[in-house]
Amino acid sequence: MSAQITCVGWVGRGVAKETPEKVSHDEEEDEGIASEPNPGSDTPDVAEVPKDENEEDDELAEYGLDKYDEEDTVTSNLGDSLAGLTVFCSNDEDPYITLKDTVSVLTDYILLFYPGEGLANYAAVGNMTPQIDVWDLDVVDCLEPVFSLGSKKASKKKKKSKKGAAAAEPVEGHTDAVLDLSWNKLVRNVLASGSADDSVILWDLTQGKPATTLRRHTDKVQTLAFHPFEAQTLISGSYDKTTVLYDCRSPDNSYRTWRFSGQVERLIWNHFSPCNFLASTEDGFVYCLDARSDKPVFTLRAHDEEVSGLNLSSQIKGCLVTSSADKHVKIWDILGNKPNLVHSRDMKMGVLFCASCCPDMPFVYAFGGQKDGLRIWDISDVAAVAEVFGSRERLVVNAGSQASSGAATAEMEVL
Repeated sequence: MSAQITCVGWVGRGVAKETPEKVSHDEEEDEGIASEPNPGSDTPDVAEVPKDENEEDDELAEYGLDKYDEEDTVTSNLGDSLAGLTVFCSNDEDPYITLKDTVSVLTDYILLFYPGEGLANYAAVGNMTPQIDVWDLDVVDCLEPVFSLGSKKASKKKKKSKKGAAAAEPVEGHTDAVLDLSWNKLVRNVLASGSADDSVILWDLTQGKPATTLRRHTDKVQTLAFHPFEAQTLISGSYDKTTVLYDCRSPDNSYRTWRFSGQVERLIWNHFSPCNFLASTEDGFVYCLDARSDKPVFTLRAHDEEVSGLNLSSQIKGCLVTSSADKHVKIWDILGNKPNLVHSRDMKMGVLFCASCCPDMPFVYAFGGQKDGLRIWDISDVAAVAEVFGSRERLVVNAGSQASSGAATAEMEVL
């Protein structure tokens, strides 16, 4: 795997099916569908009537079709013949083509449905279009996502009519690239997305539509995270150098803003200290903040360049791992809000984009970088890491059953 890896996520133990489903494609059926006439076509099927060979020859001679493939002796200038030709880039733009092609490849998998109350193994993927694709990880070789949120076509800002009036079509969803996503682990039908259109959208997956749009930032929103124990609490970070904390029950009235020295790269909640979260910036700093206070708990100069990866161990209290555009991964002990560097390593992966801890193995991290693709590292193999963190008790999140209200909570358990 040599491609760049910009983000990574883990599937917890026991979530995926033991044997995933596989979509089978029947080539004969696919060819049959492709050869079928357009369902919207008004042209009836006409049976061919055999003609006499002499009759066909007479028709060819009458209309000069027998010489149709012969080249003209006089060569014309192709540019002159096309000088007055007007074409459309796509049939969708041609006003005279009203019947659109709706033929699609048939699969054995139902694509158009929205998740109900049952649990499923989904992954939401954002990209450089405004659309979010949701894939079922228990189905392999699938050509299409289970469903999509929003539209790939960004809305044009304003279209002026002949009279000079401005008009714009309403769009359900983002109008620019989706930069980050966060599932609500307590209310599973809620997904938050941050976009280059400066907005945060809370999606209702049962409806496949935006439930709320948050517009507290003035620049691209590239990171956000739901609180692990409070379903209504969300934080977002932006290019505008701010982080905003929302109470999603009344986001227009209940929010708090922090301002930093650089663009906010990553945000994570401290699941060992639920009132605290960490923010990393483009100028190499990591801030620990208390949601109840405007002042940071501590400020750490972690790297020389942007801190693109920021993740706490899933079970070991105080174990923080950062990765950066300076090509290094660093392991920190932040117990007692007094950060100390435990280990630093050049991963030889070029610029590092992300870091993520395995939910079931607290010392195993996945890293994505500019080269060499994805790398898995058990940091407990480092003697200094084993010495500092090896004897600490392990804590795991015990999420309660899904709640429909905004007061859904979870708790920690000692292993």
